[in-house]
Amino acid sequence: MTGSTTGSVVALVPAAGQGLRLQQGLPKAFVTVGGTTLLRRSVDGLIASGSVDRIVVMVPEELVEHTRELFADVTVVAGAAERTDTVAVGLKAAEGADIVLVHDAARALTPPSLIARVVAEVRAGRGAVVPALPVADTIKTVDLMGAVLGTPERSGLRAIQTPQGFRADILRRAYAEFSGIATDDAGLVERLGDTVHTIVGDALAFKITTPHDLLLAEAIVGRENS
Repeated sequence: MTGSTTGSVVALVPAAGQGLRLQQGLPKAFVTVGGTTLLRRSVDGLIASGSVDRIVVMVPEELVEHTRELFADVTVVAGAAERTDTVAVGLKAAEGADIVLVHDAARALTPPSLIARVVAEVRAGRGAVVPALPVADTIKTVDLMGAVLGTPERSGLRAIQTPQGFRADILRRAYAEFSGIATDDAGLVERLGDTVHTIVGDALAFKITTPHDLLLAEAIVGRENS
């Protein structure tokens, strides 16, 4: 572990995806759960954590002005077609940050306490920190025809959530050297050879991707409001 990190925390919220798998006919971040958009819930969670100094939201270009009207205290910029390109745009808007969080708008029910724990770990000296949960299902690797190639040992597997927290200089370096495809920002840091540390995640930080996920989120919010 390196020395402690002080300074400002900027949270980047990629919200430019169309969310086709959600089948709602509008960008996923603007779908509502319990009458509130996923984006609003995600931003409110970051604020409620008490650990974030500034928030940058990246949305489709045609929704930039609309989003600025909805979020007066948030920096709003146009995202891109690919997630990594969208985060790169957000990094440019996060000038002066010492710690950067990247938090999916689709993980709208993430508890503020989890966000605070990620920031605390980075402040304590971790260069990269991600929330993680053990994998419950048996996982198979398969070929293009669907034939099973192997069964990884489940005890060493984790499902990764957001927010993912980074020392800003590490994440900027990872993006500067990025090429190819990565499914998350921690994967880019791994390519640098830097260690990514995990902390215990939270079941409520699940990603709302499919209609089933949306039904689950509605049920959770409905229970909380009853």
